[in-house]
Amino acid sequence: MKFTHSEAEALFNHVMNLHLSTDHITGFRQRTEGWAAGLRLAAISIQDDHDANRLLQSFTGNHHMVLDYLAEEVLQRQPQAVQNFLLRTSLLDRMCGSLCDEIIPNPEVSGNEMLLELDRRNLFLIPLDQERRWYRYHHLFADILRRRVLESMDKDDLSELHQRASRWYEDHGFEIEAFHHAIAAGDNERSTHLLKGGGMPLHLRGAARMTINWLETLSAKELDAKPELWVFYGSALLIAGKPTGIERKLQAAEAALEGIEQDAGVMDLIGWIAATRATLASLLLTDNRNAVEPNLHAAEAAMQISKTEDKTDELVGLITPAWNAGRNEANGIDQVIIQSRRALAYLQPDNLPARTASAWMLGAACQRRGDYAEACEAYNEVITNCRIIGHQLMAVTAIVGIAQIREAEGRPDLAAEHYREAIRLAEGLPHPAVQEAQMGLERVGRLIEQGMKGNRIEQLSEREIEVLQLIAQGLSNREIADKLFLALDTVKGHNRRIFEKLQVQRRTEAVARARELRLI
Repeated sequence: MKFTHSEAEALFNHVMNLHLSTDHITGFRQRTEGWAAGLRLAAISIQDDHDANRLLQSFTGNHHMVLDYLAEEVLQRQPQAVQNFLLRTSLLDRMCGSLCDEIIPNPEVSGNEMLLELDRRNLFLIPLDQERRWYRYHHLFADILRRRVLESMDKDDLSELHQRASRWYEDHGFEIEAFHHAIAAGDNERSTHLLKGGGMPLHLRGAARMTINWLETLSAKELDAKPELWVFYGSALLIAGKPTGIERKLQAAEAALEGIEQDAGVMDLIGWIAATRATLASLLLTDNRNAVEPNLHAAEAAMQISKTEDKTDELVGLITPAWNAGRNEANGIDQVIIQSRRALAYLQPDNLPARTASAWMLGAACQRRGDYAEACEAYNEVITNCRIIGHQLMAVTAIVGIAQIREAEGRPDLAAEHYREAIRLAEGLPHPAVQEAQMGLERVGRLIEQGMKGNRIEQLSEREIEVLQLIAQGLSNREIADKLFLALDTVKGHNRRIFEKLQVQRRTEAVARARELRLI
């Protein structure tokens, strides 16, 4: 009985003569999930007050017509055991049999049997998988059930239901859902424990908004008692793309940490504070030389354009243009480097998300300043960590950074290798870093081609080519001497002449140059 868009349009505009726009019809269909009776109720309400916009905003399970229909025609006609099941499980965004058994101990029938029966009777239960293990209630039906629960159940009983759900979710590896129900239960100790996430806090795994909403309800005294919450508060604001309020949270964290012994946990928090400040400093490296706050406001406005909850990609996108900027923001770059180094010095080795972000910002800042050796070292840590935590975009940007450095050093061959690796790893990822890799590869490709055509080097002898082949195989001078039955000094002499002819300084460069020229 789920109406399609054309069927909903026929109901509203041809049967009821309401002349609704396509957007209104789409909105009501989404609110009702195509439920035919729900669409009819909406149409009758519009006839009564003639305000489709206002009704669309208020059309929930608490709307009087929906409420009356669902309460009288559906809920009150069910046996008491079914009503009890519906009300208690309405607190769940999704449910399965064993979770329902945890919420309703000692039921007359198992949770799985009850769900199958409700599904069979089409009682506003929607399966979420083909196996019919997970379900959810129709949104309008869930609204009325939750309203009834709040009216009929006292605070302690509600808290107990949420605690049961939280424990089940945690035991089954659903930590974000467990966190949600711990917050709903009002259990701050358990919420703090779950937020830590066993090494990767939940705000880095898709729960930034939930984290911020919870922390906003806590007093400064409660946050001071757990300084890590101040740190997570600042970090969650960053992930949510709201940098303007972060520094105050970091200062509060530092004040709360004063006088506390610097064990491994406290040192990790100090490192996290530095990592967050490094990101703020990176966001300020723009062409706009106005005061600090307006720059952060501009960055925040840019990140809030997208509807995604996790703004990590947007953050990377705002910091990445530093590759192409000038080097005149010395103080800002110094701040990024100082804070990133401090973060890497204090963060625990297993805090890979914060370490990776800090190393990436250190690499970008050092690249801008021209400190290529430190930049490459930082970028390589990023690439290594990203293989573990699976952050595709940051790995791609780090590889592109190394490619740009090799290009700046006049090594188009090595730059091309890294650009190709970045493109391969990106797999069509829509991001400016990928475009930079593609343009960079074209750019160095032209340089290599020009070098092949216009390169005038002294021709290598057959013996020098032979030595070069063995160098490429990784043999030492002693091993080459033994293999070719030459004196060690003779091999060294060949090396010297090879380097002179190829205009390089070391073995790896000689091999790369020879391959570029197709000598080996």
